Amino acid sequence: MVTTVPPGGAIESIRPRSTVTQAPTGIRPAQFNGLPGARVRPALLALALGGFSIGTTEFATMGLLPQIAADLEVSIPAAGHVITAYALGVVVGAPLLTAAAARIDRRTLLIALMVAFVVGNVLSAFAPSAGWLMVARFAAGLPHGAFFGVGAVMGTAVVGPARRGRAVATMMAGLTIANVVGVPLSTVVGQNLSWRAAFVVVGVLGLITLAALWRWLPPLAAHPEATVRTELAALRNSQLWAAFAAAAIGFGGMFAVYSYVAPLITEVTLLPAATVPIVLGLFGLGMTVGTVLGGRLADRSVLRTVYLGFAGTALVLVLIALTGAQPVAAVLSIVLLGITSQVLGLALQTRLMDVSPAAPSLGAALCHSALNLGNASGAYFGGLVIGAGWGYLAPAWVGAGLTLAGLALVLAFGRTPAPAR
Repeated sequence: MVTTVPPGGAIESIRPRSTVTQAPTGIRPAQFNGLPGARVRPALLALALGGFSIGTTEFATMGLLPQIAADLEVSIPAAGHVITAYALGVVVGAPLLTAAAARIDRRTLLIALMVAFVVGNVLSAFAPSAGWLMVARFAAGLPHGAFFGVGAVMGTAVVGPARRGRAVATMMAGLTIANVVGVPLSTVVGQNLSWRAAFVVVGVLGLITLAALWRWLPPLAAHPEATVRTELAALRNSQLWAAFAAAAIGFGGMFAVYSYVAPLITEVTLLPAATVPIVLGLFGLGMTVGTVLGGRLADRSVLRTVYLGFAGTALVLVLIALTGAQPVAAVLSIVLLGITSQVLGLALQTRLMDVSPAAPSLGAALCHSALNLGNASGAYFGGLVIGAGWGYLAPAWVGAGLTLAGLALVLAFGRTPAPAR
């Protein structure tokens, strides 16, 4: 997953010599400056580490599902509820934590969110049963969306609004590298040691991130007029809910397949378990391509890119359903899924940000709520058809249906122009 900076610019920023300033409502971002040059790179690195850590824990479970199911003595579809639990934690935590903490210093809030992240992953590593693991994964997901929402605002403040794209690219790099490196390595650890060890490693990554946030991020006061009421006022926008629904339903298509990619590779494609980390890494490379492609396409037209992303993802999911038993075709299709889903994710997030300019932190956090609601629904419905005995290719058909449903929502309700940037 990726995050974007509010199109209207940050509501908070930092002037040279670390003087904290708050922007009045509606002020243009060009009136602000960033940190002194020598302090920018470490601050962005701290945010990227956060993206890497969160991206690793979000997607590592997909590669570890067979090990979790075997150790906890549950079926793979039942183990898939662990993925759903994390996603629901993101859905709940993103808007609630962001709104509730509207008056808290942004640096302090990011540190607190990372503490919660570490605790959730440590609890996951020591969960004694599937039920307790679901509780722990829900807790680990709570800080996810709020971290990226607040981190987007902090990143813009650090570099200055004229270079806010750099902050976005850096946080996206953390997520992308997590899928290329962090997730495959976690899968290797889980296969050779224990899935519990993989979550311990993620917890250690969180501690490293915590130290970096404490050391390198500057204080950044919240907007003086920010309250729970002002943040939640953005929820009255009907276009926001239309975009939210399209993202929540349509993006579930990708997760219907990706949540069960490990058993798909070993049970249907009949590749050895040792190839699972490699395929996950290739999926991450596909996401990298999708990040570049999606950004360029969205610059031309956000809505057209949303249409293209939905259509392309649905087509790839049908391709997986038809060719999943053929190793080369299956692997290529999974790489293509990484590309099209990332193009779609970028465009959907941009659309969500376009329709919520008055509450940038909440809007950015809601992006992750929507996409992780898709994560939860995709994993749930994919697990249902597997549990019904329809096999590991059936989720691809379910995913194609969810993706087309998202496209239908955009076509029906997405034509109204978004608020001006």
